[in-house]
Amino acid sequence: MIKEKPDIVVDCRKETCPIPLIETRKAINSAKTGQVIEVIGTHPVSKKEIPMAVEAMKLKLLGVEENDGVWHIFIQK
Repeated sequence: MIKEKPDIVVDCRKETCPIPLIETRKAINSAKTGQVIEVIGTHPVSKKEIPMAVEAMKLKLLGVEENDGVWHIFIQK
């Protein structure tokens, strides 16, 4: 479980590609350096794509958690 409280929460439950990735990028662009973003979703493909995009952007992936089909991805800008 991630202990840090996110500065920005992006809720993309019930959205499918490419919406979760687009919304994640918007949140990253609006975040200040060091801020934590939590992305919440249910689309399995996005759960894989978002961490790959975070890595490509050279940001810090703090963790990925899933419970009952709902995942939470934590990113630090």
